[in-house]
Amino acid sequence: MTYIEGFIIPVKADNRAEYEAMARFAAPIFIEHGALQVVENWGDDLPKGKHTDFFMAVNAGEGENVVFSWMIWPSKEVRDVGNAAAIADPRFENFDFGDTVDGKRMIFGGFSPILDMKG
Repeated sequence: MTYIEGFIIPVKADNRAEYEAMARFAAPIFIEHGALQVVENWGDDLPKGKHTDFFMAVNAGEGENVVFSWMIWPSKEVRDVGNAAAIADPRFENFDFGDTVDGKRMIFGGFSPILDMKG
């Protein structure tokens, strides 16, 4: 089975175009370094919870939205090598993320699939 790396990221709602541009820049680099698929999703129907929700998870403030993203890799081993190579890729050297993403509030991690059913 594949390996999934997931992300939940707060983004200022006004920075949607900048985030999309950043994602379009970065995705091909990760794919070149082994990712099978990169999926970026802009929060569209995110209910506010009493105890927890996507906004609380990343401490999103007024005027911020949440992006839910994942990358599919052939394996954890390929992910580990591919991530290191992508991050070290010279194309990222002069790339300015600006204030589009607050990495301190990003949640990310790797997941081993337990079910992958298609209809």
